[in-house]
Amino acid sequence: MTSQSTAKTTAKTPTPDQIRRAPKVLLHDHLDGGLRPGTVVELARATGYSALPETDADRLGAWFHQAADSGSLERYLETFSHTVGVMQTRDALVRVAAECAEDLAEDGVVYAEVRYAPEQHLEGGLSLEEVVEAVNEGFREGERRARAGGHRIRVGALLTAMRHAARALEIAELANRYRDLGVVGFDIAGAEAGYPPTRHLDAFEYLKRENNHFTIHAGEAFGLPSIWQALQWCGADRLGHGVRIIDDIQVHEDGTVKLGRLASYVRDKRIPLELCPSSNLQTGAADSYAEHPIGLLRRLHFRATVNTDNRLMSHTGMSREFEHLVDAFGYTLDDMQWFSVNAMKSAFIPFDERLAMINDVIKPGYAELKSEWLFQQTASTSGSSQTEG
Repeated sequence: MTSQSTAKTTAKTPTPDQIRRAPKVLLHDHLDGGLRPGTVVELARATGYSALPETDADRLGAWFHQAADSGSLERYLETFSHTVGVMQTRDALVRVAAECAEDLAEDGVVYAEVRYAPEQHLEGGLSLEEVVEAVNEGFREGERRARAGGHRIRVGALLTAMRHAARALEIAELANRYRDLGVVGFDIAGAEAGYPPTRHLDAFEYLKRENNHFTIHAGEAFGLPSIWQALQWCGADRLGHGVRIIDDIQVHEDGTVKLGRLASYVRDKRIPLELCPSSNLQTGAADSYAEHPIGLLRRLHFRATVNTDNRLMSHTGMSREFEHLVDAFGYTLDDMQWFSVNAMKSAFIPFDERLAMINDVIKPGYAELKSEWLFQQTASTSGSSQTEG
């Protein structure tokens, strides 16, 4: 087979089954945004939480999606009162974290960084440390269950501070204490407007002194100033979302593109963008998958990654996100591998471990999927020859 025919073979559109089996890397996923609807119902019953809008799992799942699908980030964030409401005990946190790891592994995710805000899980009397230890225990249990089911996944935790509160330094110190015990970094989240990341400079300065990693939600509902502050004032390693960097890119009628200075900086410095297509559509950051900035950012070779944000609210998963992108942009397995390697390069684990995941898991996984077409083509050709004979 010539190199030209090999290229044609590997450039075929992947099937939904191949997308699911492809090794994927997830950097932006919220623990309290990914519960199973049935788990929410059962935990509400067990913990006495009585504020659920629906008590049937199917109807509740539909309610979450519809309530989040409003075009408003503020309305989107309101849905979390119910998931956080049932995550106030140790057993609930262990269960939710274990099921998160299981669900991601079933969806073909081999490495994930899942974030949550410990300060939001204290109403049942848990300490911050007990919250972290319960979630870590759940992730390890989920990894074990995944292995028993024939899947492999590694999950690291990101501890999030709420940007409207005043506990960022405390949570940053907590992340640093548990950095070798399952926590891989720090984040701030919540409504961007009115709560700039510069409010939490003490936390970011502390993490930099400790040589620790952090990402910042920036450039989702708010624009370029949020991205600029996250990078130039706070020193973020990655941008949570960062989709509004598109505002600093001009596309002319003749197809030529001009990057502003901030966009050039982000691309030149290879700053990872934790893009979440389905979530962005819900919050109004994009009008459709075909119009999502990820298409242009991929073409311009930004360090773009694909993420889920909140699987329950967006009724999504990594496979579903890639299915949308394959439909919208004609992406191939090569494109999926590019996004997955980008994400793995940007993970908050040591370099040698990232390299091992890329070389020993991700690249071989995609190579195996691409080889299926070679054997299918051979079998098809052989069958045709026998028929003609």
